[in-house]
Amino acid sequence: MRLYNFFVFFIATLTLAFSVHAQNIISSNGISSFGDLKYKENFNNLDYVNINAPKGGEISFWAFGSFDSMHPYTRKGRAGAYSSIFFESLLESTADEIDSAYGLLAKSIEYPKDRSWVVFHLRDNIRFSDGTPLDAQDVLFSYELLRDKGLPSFKAVIKKDIKSAVVLSPLKIKFVFNEEVPKRDLINTVGGLPIFSKDYYLDNKIDFEASTLTPSVGSGPYVLETVDVGKQIVYKRNQNYWGKDLPINKGRYNFDKFRVEYYADYNSAFEGFKSGSYTFRNEASSKIWATAYDFPALANGWVNKKTIKHGNLSPGQAFVFNLRKDKFKDKNVRKAIGLMFNFEWSNKTLFYGLYERTNSFWDNSDLTAVGLPKGEELKILTSLTNILDENIFSEPAFLFPKSNIKQLDRKNLREASNLLDESGWLIGDDGVRRNSNGETLDLEILNDSQAFDRIINPYVENLKQLGVNASNIKIDNAQMTERKRNFEFDMLVGFLSTSFTPGSELEQYFGSASADFSIFNLAGVKDEGIDQLIKIVRAAKTRQDLNIAIRALDRVLRAEVIWVPQWYKNKHTIAYYDMFEHPENLPPYDMGVLDLWWFNKSKSENLKEAGALQ
Repeated sequence: MRLYNFFVFFIATLTLAFSVHAQNIISSNGISSFGDLKYKENFNNLDYVNINAPKGGEISFWAFGSFDSMHPYTRKGRAGAYSSIFFESLLESTADEIDSAYGLLAKSIEYPKDRSWVVFHLRDNIRFSDGTPLDAQDVLFSYELLRDKGLPSFKAVIKKDIKSAVVLSPLKIKFVFNEEVPKRDLINTVGGLPIFSKDYYLDNKIDFEASTLTPSVGSGPYVLETVDVGKQIVYKRNQNYWGKDLPINKGRYNFDKFRVEYYADYNSAFEGFKSGSYTFRNEASSKIWATAYDFPALANGWVNKKTIKHGNLSPGQAFVFNLRKDKFKDKNVRKAIGLMFNFEWSNKTLFYGLYERTNSFWDNSDLTAVGLPKGEELKILTSLTNILDENIFSEPAFLFPKSNIKQLDRKNLREASNLLDESGWLIGDDGVRRNSNGETLDLEILNDSQAFDRIINPYVENLKQLGVNASNIKIDNAQMTERKRNFEFDMLVGFLSTSFTPGSELEQYFGSASADFSIFNLAGVKDEGIDQLIKIVRAAKTRQDLNIAIRALDRVLRAEVIWVPQWYKNKHTIAYYDMFEHPENLPPYDMGVLDLWWFNKSKSENLKEAGALQ
């Protein structure tokens, strides 16, 4: 048992007792940003799991590029896929709610109605994978570690939002939040931080910021079995996992092992799947999905090809501008470049009509801004009139116009030409645009995926027709990682993802304070109006108010043209060898392959006898 300062413990406990008496304190098994929790105290299991799912077997996936680290919480190195699975958090969200989180390491929480602080009561049987106990000191250590040495995105949020943290007892810790920040989601945020072993880091004198292939000790359901640097990772289920019988975990984590095979490109990865080198594929290539699923394993019934509807938001995939570059300071330049991407032609010619165009940061939901602002959304925007573009009030929510199905849409070309002319980028006798200083309008699109050549190359051709000196710059995965971190790019493919109940992550992706250091703020957004709208979103006290504020933020973000949005699917397109099964009714917000699916041993044996697997 670790030693605690009895006097500090006594005073802290006494202070908490007075506080509880003085305030209307809520005690619960979880927390929802709005409304009630779906799962009440002492619930038996999550509704969407099969509590009788058998344990055993292996499932395998593929990953792109390479890796040289198993530490996902440092800027150094490229972390292996799924390397955060070792670590758990105090609270965990579910796949059938968008606002709630329930106790995982914490058995319960206490907090006042204003959510100005929270006390987490830890379970008394938690063990790290090395058998050592996890307690409140580990939680405090992890918080301080992420605050002082974590990724910039962690440090920024923690330092801004959390005033203090104090251990009240071996299984009790209190977090107090800063007075001036919105508090609706802060308990969820703190409850979602990964928890590390204090003894592991201190006893072994481990540098948290160093890249390493030896993962830190965690308390999660899986541990590392083997690693072949840059090629393969194998994880195995922790047979002594402390939390296997918790109601929130029943029917989950059913595979004894899961394996990740790394490939340099999509085509070689697909060939690996066809030959049985790995067994589950979430297909991202529309061309492969539409034309290449005619191989023997599928014809023989060894592989299942399936689509599954989902309720997830668009992932925000886009060509992202680097607004830190002077040439992109002018919004007209960004609009002109965006007009040259012909989604309609791409979808018909390259994607076989499988995709929808992304227009909103909250696409595939009712949170997207439409038409002219009105009602309560207009009231929010009107309160910021002095810092918003006046066009916000007079023009419909911005979206790039539809193109015809020819690769180069002449109407969009004319509009883009006019925009660049107005911005002083004039076309010369050689067909290239220059500014008053004689500088050409150069645009490098970074690309580390061979599969994207067929998308980027036609876009480059269209841009050259506009007079932009555009190029498809091919680099490897390691170079892409470094250039992203150092913001050394003009434009690249990125994911500006959002959520149904956004909180502090909005500041990481779109806040001015994060523009110069956070890799999540890929575009380098610095805009006072956006900053104020993020505050309004975070301060919303009802779901209705939040939805209205999100639409206002979506409208202003889109008007800034920080991206050239690409596409999304409202369904999963998956293929897998016929030895895996899943619950009949999957939850709307997570397909849960590693989480909910299970292995059928007899089907696996049949496949092996048929020679379907390597």
